Amino acid sequence: ASFFENLKGFILAVVSSAFIGSSFIVKKLGLQRAGASGTRARSGGYGYLKEPLWWIGMITMIVGELANFVAYMFAPAVLVTPLGALSIIVSAVLAHFFLKEKLQKMGILGCVLCIVGSTLIVLHAPSESSLTSVEEIWELATQPAFLLYLASAIAIVLVLILYCEPRYGQTNIMVYIGICSIIGSLTVMSVKAVGIAIKLTIEGSSQAASFQTWVFVMVAITCIITQLNYLNKVSAYISSFFASIFSFSGFLKFGK
Repeated sequence: ASFFENLKGFILAVVSSAFIGSSFIVKKLGLQRAGASGTRARSGGYGYLKEPLWWIGMITMIVGELANFVAYMFAPAVLVTPLGALSIIVSAVLAHFFLKEKLQKMGILGCVLCIVGSTLIVLHAPSESSLTSVEEIWELATQPAFLLYLASAIAIVLVLILYCEPRYGQTNIMVYIGICSIIGSLTVMSVKAVGIAIKLTIEGSSQAASFQTWVFVMVAITCIITQLNYLNKVSAYISSFFASIFSFSGFLKFGK
């Protein structure tokens, strides 16, 4: 049963990478159209909300994220998260054809290394302990070490948003990447908790009465909305370059 659950998670993670990788390109095309007639997204404009192509890209990303979410329900994070690097290949290839962002030899080598790196991590990742309730995740999340990380992450994100973004956001992509990556590490934890809650509820052990479930739901929603806002600003940069750093942020999530 464990093998087939991991297989389901693996397939869903691969499908997720395909959808997310292609969504970068579609959203970039939508942002380009919106920016041609108004304020660009990375300059604070929201004209892309009226662009149908951007919404297609957003729906594609949502489908990919839903597949990723379900993958966490079946397979451990050490299997699902590294496979997000496959979105680099999808994004880089599509950017080469649709955005005329030429994929150089070093870019091809980078894609190959991403595949090799993801494979090595999946094959040699430590086993994940079996969690049977949201309360167990809550107990782990309230450990002093994690609370220290949580406080540090929130503090760094606030500095990036309140201080660095107004000054350097227009010229340095790492500001937005830093925000998305750090928040992403919290997203993985909360999404994993919500996924387990849903799975246990379907199996007959309802988790709806647990207040911890709703705390994780609110954390997940807050993190996802924040990430989407800054991902739109990052998408205005070169798509293949963005996808590479975005996948690096996935490894930061994996480390948590």
